[in-house]
Amino acid sequence: MRTNRADPLSFTLKICTLKIRTLKICALAASLVLVACSPQSDTQPAPDAFVVLQDIPVANPARYADLREKKNWQNPYLVVRADGVGLLTGVTANQEQVLKPEEVLDALARLPASAWPYGRVAAILVQEPSGNSEQGSEQQKIALRRNRGTVAGELGRAHVEIVWMPAPKP
Repeated sequence: MRTNRADPLSFTLKICTLKIRTLKICALAASLVLVACSPQSDTQPAPDAFVVLQDIPVANPARYADLREKKNWQNPYLVVRADGVGLLTGVTANQEQVLKPEEVLDALARLPASAWPYGRVAAILVQEPSGNSEQGSEQQKIALRRNRGTVAGELGRAHVEIVWMPAPKP
């Protein structure tokens, strides 16, 4: 007569297999919980200034053709000096933000669309150095040319039109 008993070795293997599967499932669940609970980085890399500025419409010269004075200019206004670049906008209530020449493009890209009523155009005034010593004056002129070139190059690369403002008359 035969009995329907399971083989003890087979039964033990089934239990071990079940335990291994349970451990795998628990490990997977624990790793999912850890990933879900870990802090997510909300800081995404800032978009490239060049790309952001391309969203601003192309300059419309008809809207600013007759404006040759700072007080009437509504778009970003840059003052290139030997020691840096001043940024003036209507958005900042005409408070000057002093930047390094290589920071200008990023600063312009952070401005809201309302800061660009004429389209993608900025006014630039080059502030001539006023120094008494010949050497200091020459060094300032060199720094001024370097800053002017850097700013003009960056704006040109980003397809931002430049309106060169005349220096104020003394």
